[in-house]
Amino acid sequence: MKKEALKENLVLDKSYKFAVRIVKLHQYLNDEKKEYILSKQIMRSGTSIGANVNEAQSAVSKSDFINKFGIALKEIRETQYWLNLLKDSGYISEKLHGSLLTDCIELAKLINRIILTTKNNFKKIK
Repeated sequence: MKKEALKENLVLDKSYKFAVRIVKLHQYLNDEKKEYILSKQIMRSGTSIGANVNEAQSAVSKSDFINKFGIALKEIRETQYWLNLLKDSGYISEKLHGSLLTDCIELAKLINRIILTTKNNFKKIK
């Protein structure tokens, strides 16, 4: 993904960087902890956030746009679940968990604002 495009769009930038962190976490869990099931789950949900945000950029309607961001929000919640499970089962440290969870919360707030703003603008048009 071009860095110029990411800088212009905060949610694209943050979701992409988060996906990169999740890929690195997946590699760590596989290589160092020999954990394959949970790492696959968090890989799917954690990278799906950015994929849905990216897909929303080409939405065919406002409803489609809102729907893609809604899916991204659900993926954030799932990712938070896997992060909590990985921490509580001893696979990742409190520090790593806290850092990734902070990123999740930040993304969720940003995406919520986008959804609400889009819905409000959509209502004004109707």
